[in-house]
Amino acid sequence: MNVLIVDDHQPNLTLFSYLTRKIEGTNTIEFTDPVAALGWCQDNDPDLVLVDYMMPEIDGLQFIERFRALQGKENIPLVMITADTESDVRQRALELTANDFLTKPVDKNELIARVRNMLSLSKAQKRLADHAAWLAEEVKKATVEILQREREVIYRLSRAAEYRDPETGAHLLRMSHYAKLIAKNLGLSELQQELILDAAPMHDIGKIGTPDHILLKPGRLEADELLIMKRHADIGAEILKESNSPLMQTASLIAATHHEKYDGSGYPNGLKGEKIALYGRIIAVADVFDALTSVRPYKKAWELEDAVQFLRDNAGSHFDPACVDAFLLNWNEVLEIKDRYKDK
Repeated sequence: MNVLIVDDHQPNLTLFSYLTRKIEGTNTIEFTDPVAALGWCQDNDPDLVLVDYMMPEIDGLQFIERFRALQGKENIPLVMITADTESDVRQRALELTANDFLTKPVDKNELIARVRNMLSLSKAQKRLADHAAWLAEEVKKATVEILQREREVIYRLSRAAEYRDPETGAHLLRMSHYAKLIAKNLGLSELQQELILDAAPMHDIGKIGTPDHILLKPGRLEADELLIMKRHADIGAEILKESNSPLMQTASLIAATHHEKYDGSGYPNGLKGEKIALYGRIIAVADVFDALTSVRPYKKAWELEDAVQFLRDNAGSHFDPACVDAFLLNWNEVLEIKDRYKDK
């Protein structure tokens, strides 16, 4: 345990240091200059401070005030050494958060006892801080585990939907990363970017509830079939709603809104403009672009230039123009994502 002793009178400094070191496991750092002591404290944390009141340049009260202002020094035990007649000084020292006092002339037994008590307090504070840090780390680990389990649930549900849908797993990966890229370029936080990346694969989970003869039909859907197909947005939102998980809540929101169109002509609720959740507007761009540029049993992949032109032509009608601009802002990253997650 390191005890910082500050006293401009060298004989006092020598005596206090000698008595303090009688306590087993104790080391002393000595300063006759209080300003130099404060400089040392900027880069070091003592376990206890003994500081005299009457000193040149700055007195003990000024030392306490400046010491407490240093980062991480708010709770380090501090003992002020004063004369018996200086009651007003003691009161001010208490206001500045001094923990204890020693009265001159200092009794050696009293000094050892008070130092030992203050070091016990310091040890207790360290144990408490270490326990709090341990608890914080355990909570962090538990949170990570919960998120991993949620991601696994989303992944497996998404895979379940894959078995009933001609879209591939690579499509889910590409469009999720496209969505994260759009979120980043829109200035969303890293937390929001990760949230949309993890939730995006669930956008079409509602297709689990779509009959095979409609979901897998190779040709154009009839009007009544199209109405049934459109129900997958509501079904997906229903499957995922009423969860306490921010991830599931986001996935539900995406499922409900990614087929809405910026001009209000989309489904299931005909929402318009910014009344459509931002995550839904982002997914609309990412999902359509990847669908256009991917091979399907019923169509060839579009050329990239044609798909980009489609996004631009439909910005303001189908798509949020800001989301289209954000997607096209870093074209090299779009190409890198497309190349990284190729269809097998």
